[in-house]
Amino acid sequence: MENLRTQNIGQFVADDYRTAAVFQQYGIDFCCRGGKTINEVCESKNISADELLSKLDDVSKQSSGQNIDYKSWDLDLLADYIEKKHHRYVEKTTPVLKQFLEKLCKVHGARHPELFDIKEQFNISAGELSAHMKKEELMLFPYIKKMAALKNESGQEKLNPGDGSVQNPINMMMEEHTIEGDRFSKIAELSDNYKAPADGCTTYNVAFEMLKDFEEDLHMHVHIENNILFPGAIKLEKELC
Repeated sequence: MENLRTQNIGQFVADDYRTAAVFQQYGIDFCCRGGKTINEVCESKNISADELLSKLDDVSKQSSGQNIDYKSWDLDLLADYIEKKHHRYVEKTTPVLKQFLEKLCKVHGARHPELFDIKEQFNISAGELSAHMKKEELMLFPYIKKMAALKNESGQEKLNPGDGSVQNPINMMMEEHTIEGDRFSKIAELSDNYKAPADGCTTYNVAFEMLKDFEEDLHMHVHIENNILFPGAIKLEKELC
């Protein structure tokens, strides 16, 4: 831990771009002033070095969750997981990416006009995803959790006739998934598959890495819903009717 105090903040970001969000949170310039050490920036900003290093360590230890057997999970647990992991990831990452893309457009937009298109596409996607997630959290997921609870209750295993079908909101969510997937394919194309140009600064590289990570998280998010949660909900509804 002591050695990390004398490490340049720019090196942290070079080793793991996700640490950029932590520095951003504390108002630390990891781009133009990336040569400063943890001790130096913490002293100048009156920040606890232990606290900062702890948050950096938490970010570095985060796992992608690629090997989790989601199919073995109960549907209510799966819905909670999606909301707490993937929905919160979108909510947390979106404002950081918006700020980075805005900065890139101001600094590099004249030489790289595609940045304006990337920013526009991402901002549209961010708005659509926010509305999409609220529909899931307020309507679809509560219904799925209600079905999961009915399944586990003894003596009552039927849905009320007026509850409607889960198929319709699922169809809507899947259609919106496709739209956002296509939108990020466009962003990937505009950014040369998230490859920063030779004249790109640290923020340029970080923003593109974050966009790539955002798309990868979205892919996992959609995969869990489209291929596991939604089919399970449709099957369970038929069992309870």
